[in-house]
Formats: sequence, structure tokens, C-alpha cells
Amino acid sequence: MVQQVNCPLFSKNTTAPSGSNYCIFNQEKVDYFVKQKENALPYLTSILANSVNESRITEALYIVDRMIEDGTKGIDKLYPVLSRFNNTSSPNIQTFLAGIYRKIQVPDAFGPLIAMLIRNSLRPAQAPFDPNEEIGGAILSYLT
Repeated sequence: MVQQVNCPLFSKNTTAPSGSNYCIFNQEKVDYFVKQKENALPYLTSILANSVNESRITEALYIVDRMIEDGTKGIDKLYPVLSRFNNTSSPNIQTFLAGIYRKIQVPDAFGPLIAMLIRNSLRPAQAPFDPNEEIGGAILSYLT
């Protein structure tokens, strides 16, 4: 069952997993931010630095991930803001964060990825998917 979550970042709702292993975002709005490239980074930085809403954070991380794929420069400079989530227990945030770390390869992110994997191994998340797959993949990309 997919649960509708009101996401303050966008005017439309975000669909977050509840018994499923995916999120659905307002693609029109995501594309708008991705096209803004570096100009969108201050706004996203503000969202990531100040938000405590999981759906809002997840959506902002998804946008950052898409921006990396689109070739936006300077995402690695967001590590101090992204590192705020290194100790999260949210499988959604962990998965997006690990994917971003895999792509930007900031050396400081390696240790937190290892810690995340160990924490999740000791206390597995009750999620419909395993964030350790993405975390392990990110760790492997640092080693190769």
C-alpha cells in the first residue's frame, strides 16, 4: 500500500513507501529544480539543513541525486549538510544518501557509510527493502 504524504517542498503530494519499495515524486517539479543546476543548490541546502520532515528530506535528496546525474557541479561541497543525516535510521534517507555518496566520492563519507552498514546489521530496519544494498554498493565503489 502506498501512502500519500504531504510534502511542503512542493505544491503536490509526494508518494512515500508504505509496504512498497519505491517513492513517487512530482516529476515536473523535480525536473524544474534539476534544470536550475547550480542555481538550485542554495535552496536545496537550506531544505536539507533545516528540515525534520522525512518526506521533504527524501525528496530533496532525490533532487540532489538527479542533479548529479545531470552533471551539476559543486554537489560534493554539500557534504557538510548531507552529513547531518549520517546517523539516521530512516531506510529512505539512508538509501538516497548512500547513492549520493557513491556518486560524489567524498572521502569523509566512507566512515559514516561503514557505520551505517554496521548499525543496520545490528538493528535491521523494518522496511519493505534493504538499504544495506545501496550502502554496500557505495562502500564497494569507494574501494574500487
